[in-house]
Amino acid sequence: MTPTTTTARTRGGPPRRALLTALAALPALAAAAAAAGCGVTRQTASSSGALTRLQLLVPNSPGGGYDTTGRSAVRVMEEVGAAEGVEVTNLSGAGGTVGLARCVSESGNPQYLMSMGLGVVGASYTNDVDVTLEQTTPVAQLIEEAGVVLVPAASPFATLGDLVAAWRSDPRALAVGGGSSPGGPDFLLPMQFADAVDVDPTEVNYIAYDGGGDLLPALLGGQIAFATSGYGELLDQITTGAVRALAVSSEQRVPVLDVPTLREQDVDLVFTNWRGLVAPPGLDDVEVARLVDALTQMHDSPQWRQVLQENSWTDAFSTGQAFGDFLEEQAARVREVLSRLGLV
Repeated sequence: MTPTTTTARTRGGPPRRALLTALAALPALAAAAAAAGCGVTRQTASSSGALTRLQLLVPNSPGGGYDTTGRSAVRVMEEVGAAEGVEVTNLSGAGGTVGLARCVSESGNPQYLMSMGLGVVGASYTNDVDVTLEQTTPVAQLIEEAGVVLVPAASPFATLGDLVAAWRSDPRALAVGGGSSPGGPDFLLPMQFADAVDVDPTEVNYIAYDGGGDLLPALLGGQIAFATSGYGELLDQITTGAVRALAVSSEQRVPVLDVPTLREQDVDLVFTNWRGLVAPPGLDDVEVARLVDALTQMHDSPQWRQVLQENSWTDAFSTGQAFGDFLEEQAARVREVLSRLGLV
């Protein structure tokens, strides 16, 4: 996929401090072919109660955060008997909105889920698509995850201070890449990071890639000076030394990484991302309840607790209407931020 370069700009909007206020208002932040079989059948559970013929669509490339989270959830659902033989497919494009369109097209299909998160919220505004998350059926929010600032192993920036000094000197000269479109977490993190270190966010040279699977070769190949991402997407590359983590964006250090936080390095910023699952529109209450029950069974299992621990994800489980209300709040706030940056 050809990466998208974005330079945020203002159009007679409010001053930068108002932008910081809007960004900071976001709560603790807050992937192949399409799945075959468009026919809808209402039988969603086996005699044992397990969901059958369930399909999970990941609207990003393999290896990204939506992919890792979605496949982990599916594996545990099968292990605990909440689902049988789940089919997982990847359909990347346009920051997740190609997958979103496919999910919406499966209207009335109770055997279909899509992994998603903050990135799809933003992409639905910036990619000029005819579908929105409001058309989907909220099922469950699953996790929150810290972000990380990364450079390739051979980068001249040995410390976060080195990177910040060069960025302040010439913001446009240092391209920053992320695995989400404008409005997504990998975009919002460098915008907040820039503002926190006195770099004008409207001068940030952001290049969007379709998930961590596309971001990594760009970082290793020197196409970008640094990257921002959920650390779990590139954990293997961090631990093997292929890339170097300069900072994590959480309140506390991530247990699996010996990397200082932004705050430990005099950058007053805490930022976390979130991910969850939605279903197509047109489902009745019984069908939604079956999906929620299966995911609740997964969430309450020791296997899922182990997944959370292994990935250092924060449990953020909520379902149904509570998740729907959260999505509405996120959509409104992301649209406000993008509007202030002149992107919608």
